Formats: sequence, C-alpha cells, structure tokens
Amino acid sequence: MKVICGLGNPGGRYRWTRHNVGFRVVDLLADRWRLTGAGRIRDGAARLEADVPEPIGRVLLVKPMRFMNLSGGPLRAALRQTDADVSRDLLVVADDVDLPLGRIRLRRAGSAGGHNGLRDIIASLGSNEFARLRVGIGRAGETVDHVLSTFRPGERELADEAIAVAADAAELWLREGIEAAMNAFNGIDLTAPPA
Repeated sequence: MKVICGLGNPGGRYRWTRHNVGFRVVDLLADRWRLTGAGRIRDGAARLEADVPEPIGRVLLVKPMRFMNLSGGPLRAALRQTDADVSRDLLVVADDVDLPLGRIRLRRAGSAGGHNGLRDIIASLGSNEFARLRVGIGRAGETVDHVLSTFRPGERELADEAIAVAADAAELWLREGIEAAMNAFNGIDLTAPPA
C-alpha cells in the first residue's frame, strides 16, 4: 500500500492558511478519486483509503489532526496499520517557505529543512528516508505569522494552480516512483511566461 500524508493544522481557522497546502493537496486527490467524507479519524489522523485504477492500486491518504508540530505520532500510528515500507511507499506533502509560490520540489529523502512537521515525523519514524513533496509558499516577515496567514487575493489563483500541480506530481509518484516525479516536476515554475 502507498501512503500520502499531507501536513497542516486542523480546524476551520487554519483551513486556507499557507501552512495547510499539504492538507489541500490530499483533499484534492480525494476529490479527483471521488472519495466521499472527511475520512475516519483514528489515533489522531484523518484517513481515507482508495482503490485507484492500475497501475496504482491501494492508497491511504492521511492528514495528522494534532497540529503541525505533532504530525509524527498520528502518521506513525497510521503506517502501523499498513504494509507500507516508509522508504519506498510514503510521500509527505508539506509547505516550504524557502520555495517561492508557484514552485514545488520533490526529494527522495533528506532533512526537515527547518519544517517542524517534518522534524516531528523524522523523530517519530526514526528515519528521514521517505519521499517528500514541498509546495512553495514564499517567505515574508516573521515565519510563524507568514505560514499562518492566508494567501493574498493576488496569490490565490497561483496557490490553487500549485496545489493542483502538486497533486499531479503525487499521482505520478504513485504510478512511476520518485525519480520520474522529480524529473517531471522539479523544474516547473508556474510564474514563468509560457514558452
């Protein structure tokens, strides 16, 4: 089973914040696959299972619901209910202040890069050997204020487009693996004029 975990903060107050783009990518995948409901909440995570057409197969979508900095425990509990190999079958989707809005970046493994949700996942899993998909939200002012702010009106369309492209990248990861997804999506800049 493949597992895609989107990071964010639970509750309506945070739904449209920059920090919640990971949740939004997972929600978009659920919409694309016509999954209904918010998912069953168990051990601190909302979970939705899907049978995606071949060659993908069974996928578990996970949204930790204990706030960003405590994402690791709920994800670890969800993974225990699967046969997923973390280094091969897990993709974590998170925001990234060091990437400009309109860019995404996939990596096979690596550090938390200053992201507290990723840091907690690495600590909880005891490994940083899992794929991650970072969605750029840019940087402005104090980091905490910035990540908990909503996109400005002039940014919303670009943010929606970046979330859709991130969902495309996640689907390619499911079909063909991390290398194919990295090669296809790491160079995309949605702010660049069409060629």
